[in-house]
Formats: sequence, structure tokens, C-alpha cells
Amino acid sequence: MRKDIEFPEVKDIHIAAVKEWDEAFLNQSWNIYLINNSKLTMEVTIVVSRGSKDDQKTATLRHGLGILEPKTFRKVEFITEEVLPFKNEFLLSFFANGKLYDRMFVFEPYSIKDENLDEIPLLEHQGILSN
Repeated sequence: MRKDIEFPEVKDIHIAAVKEWDEAFLNQSWNIYLINNSKLTMEVTIVVSRGSKDDQKTATLRHGLGILEPKTFRKVEFITEEVLPFKNEFLLSFFANGKLYDRMFVFEPYSIKDENLDEIPLLEHQGILSN
């Protein structure tokens, strides 16, 4: 049963929205990154993303990211301007040291915007860390 499973606290692992130049579309686009700023090697890493606003919902996307070494990052997905008014959730699950880790990261509606940009650890880019 789920209540019998120990879920250790996820520390120093982040989801960030980063605005970057997109060569394909020749403009600035928002991308979502998973940042492993911890000492853990993340194995069987999965990120599930979804968004909602009133009675509207986005598609649920599942990303198998495999292994993330300590102090590394990986791009998860491109996020369109149309879903920035939505509550965007990113559910992270991974194994490390034989234990299952699980955490939900949330970007509240309208929180992904230029006014909220800040330095992001490891990326050397400006972006927005989720709650």
C-alpha cells in the first residue's frame, strides 16, 4: 500500500522555466528544465506534465529522462505561450540509492513571465524556479 512506502524529501532538485533563443522559430521560447543540483544520481527519472485553467486542460505528457548525474540538468519540454495562464504541474519520480523519490512542482497561472526571471543554479541562464 502507498501509505507503507517511504518517500524521502526531494532536496536540491528543481524544475525551471527558461526563456531561450529558438533557432527553429527564430524567437525567444520558454523551455522547462529538470535541474539536479544534489549529490544524488537520479535513475529511472520520469516527469509528467499537465496544465489546467477553469474547465480547460492541457494534454498530459510523460517524459522518460533516464539517468541524471549529480550537478546536471536536462531539457524536459517546450512550453507554449498559450498555456502560461494555466496552472502548470510537473510531477517528478525517480529512484536514488534504492529509494523512490516523488515530488510535484507547480507554476501558478501567469507566473512564467519576464518580470520573474532570476539566475538559475547550474544553467547559467535566467529563468523561473517552480514552487
